[in-house]
Amino acid sequence: MNRVPLAERMRPQKLSEVLGQEEIVGEGRILTEIVKKGEPVNLIFWGPPGTGKTTLARILAKEFKADFVEISAVTAGKKDVEAVVARAKTNWNLKMRTILFVDEIHRFNKAQQDAFLPHVESGLIILIGATTENPSFEVIAPLLSRSRVVIVAPLSKSAILEVLGRAVKAEKASKRVSKKALDLLAELSGGDARGALGDLELALSLAEKVDEKVVLEAAGKKMPGYDKRGDKHYDTISAFIKSMRGSDVDAALYYLARMVEAGEDPKFIARRMVIFASEDIGLAGNGALSLATACFQAVERVGMPESGLILAHATVALAKSKKSRATTDAWYKALDLARKSRGEPVPVWLRNAPTKLMKDLGYGEGQKWEAGFHLDKNYLPDSIKDEKLFGV
Repeated sequence: MNRVPLAERMRPQKLSEVLGQEEIVGEGRILTEIVKKGEPVNLIFWGPPGTGKTTLARILAKEFKADFVEISAVTAGKKDVEAVVARAKTNWNLKMRTILFVDEIHRFNKAQQDAFLPHVESGLIILIGATTENPSFEVIAPLLSRSRVVIVAPLSKSAILEVLGRAVKAEKASKRVSKKALDLLAELSGGDARGALGDLELALSLAEKVDEKVVLEAAGKKMPGYDKRGDKHYDTISAFIKSMRGSDVDAALYYLARMVEAGEDPKFIARRMVIFASEDIGLAGNGALSLATACFQAVERVGMPESGLILAHATVALAKSKKSRATTDAWYKALDLARKSRGEPVPVWLRNAPTKLMKDLGYGEGQKWEAGFHLDKNYLPDSIKDEKLFGV
């Protein structure tokens, strides 16, 4: 019996074997081009579980003939970090690169991330981080500015089917698994190749002939009612937001409770509430954004389980608030107009006039340094002077 999990045995060994990541792997795509140039760069892989973040890191290390050190932010401590740095210094003397892969890098606090910074800056360590959370919020700015963020997308159903096909062939089990069973496995995967392979492996252990019934039995044994990193994570946060949008307090509290009970990151929920306050409430409740922001800060400082009450407080307030998308709609119209007219010159009289020559040319003409000062002129560029964005 092979004790190595099927997902591990089926892990691609080179970029050409990677499936479902056409946006980042292939001719002209970022990872392929980095390998071609032969110079590794610091990367942050952002995407859901089972999409190949660890696999890609390992492949890159192999391509660069670098020493690959893998740690998990969940279990690593200060001594682990010190050991990595010491190993990297030895490699440096041997003229060997060190690629450090930090899984779930968002779990490292600011101080822990700061510890890597000087070694990343010096080039002693090439950092590859993997995160399921938005790195803009979870990775410190200095590390983020020195890294390229690469989005690793959930695999399409067709890509999952190809992964499963490879696995069935490798296991010499083609006659044991029906096409409908494979299709169902791909459907249930939610873009998670590791999960799909795990389900297939379990299904093969449950029955000699794997059909849809066996697949459902296998999937049912491992799929929780809420997976905070899978499809149900996105389904539930969507239901939560839509319930607040629809002013259904009971439903909003219910979906909030489901997320909290499942161990969802309370900061993730609070961030979505901050966005909701601007996007869906806007000017209808000018205090909503302040409340949501205060909720995020309180959750960040207080921690669980008490943060559940803070989230509930803000949820009820946001759900009961009047709603307006006037600002949101105006913002998207403004973005669209800006993209279409980005080359239009700013009217001369609105421009800054730091020199006499510029003043003589009419820059800043008629302006006064007074609160609320207004000139009876078109403030927009001439070609779009009649455009109306807010309240249309």
